Amino acid sequence: MKVVIAGGSGFIGRQLCESLVHDGHQVTVLSRNPREARSILHPAATIVEWDGLTLGPWERTLEGSDAVINLCGEPVADARWTEDRKQTLRMSRIGTTRLLVQGLSRVSSRPRTLINASGIGYYGPRDPMPVTEETQAGSDFLADLCVAWEHEAVQAEAFSLRVVRLRSGMVLGSDGGALPRMLMPFRFFLGGPVSPGDQWVSWIHRQDVIGLIHWVLKNPTVSGPVNGTAPGAVTMREFCRTLGRVMGRPSWLPVPEFALGLALGELATLLTTGQRVEPTVALRGGYVFRYPALEPALQAIFEEP
Repeated sequence: MKVVIAGGSGFIGRQLCESLVHDGHQVTVLSRNPREARSILHPAATIVEWDGLTLGPWERTLEGSDAVINLCGEPVADARWTEDRKQTLRMSRIGTTRLLVQGLSRVSSRPRTLINASGIGYYGPRDPMPVTEETQAGSDFLADLCVAWEHEAVQAEAFSLRVVRLRSGMVLGSDGGALPRMLMPFRFFLGGPVSPGDQWVSWIHRQDVIGLIHWVLKNPTVSGPVNGTAPGAVTMREFCRTLGRVMGRPSWLPVPEFALGLALGELATLLTTGQRVEPTVALRGGYVFRYPALEPALQAIFEEP
């Protein structure tokens, strides 16, 4: 299979690239920094430069491909949500997806599938009731961002592509995402949950995100939204208690909600609210999670070389 990945040198993309190459697929990565991408990606991958802003020679990589995977997007939690930062988050998702779809509309031999990253922020802050792919969108900044992001991807259906919107939760891995940032206080015996503590954390091991993408590629009947979360969502209190247990550290010092609000502004809602998301489509479709429970997932991460 010929697969084109946009955003292929990031936290998820670099391991996805390696796994696809390992399985015998022909992988092309669209990169803003080809030199850096070549230094971190599998040597069998082809690197093609693009700026994520304009149409150009990169469009030729779409011709005759079987699938396009769009993982582009600036990290949501890397900086306070100023208006400038919000615009950067929008353009890195909405603008890039629109550009990819424009490119797809201009080639004669189109791929059959577009897998477009999204997030469970789509659902907005929720009470403890379980959320499935049929749950309506929320109304806060992240929800509006995800709705607009997915809207651009769905435009590819107009020219007969199967569009899958992969709504990932908190992706866990040793070298990126939220987990490394959570470890420092635990290492100094100062770990604890973010208040109020009963908000739900819908997480997924990075290997299962990659597994879900492989599963989608192999199952042409899967389309529409797919929740990229493990079936074992937990509260923030339980997440931090489990993290402390795996690290051999206590989880006793809560992080006050008001302090996060002062430090992070609107971004604090990402930590102080949550959703109890269920991967209904994946489970009904027969996907078997490698890490359905949190503690084994964390143990595997800490055992990584």
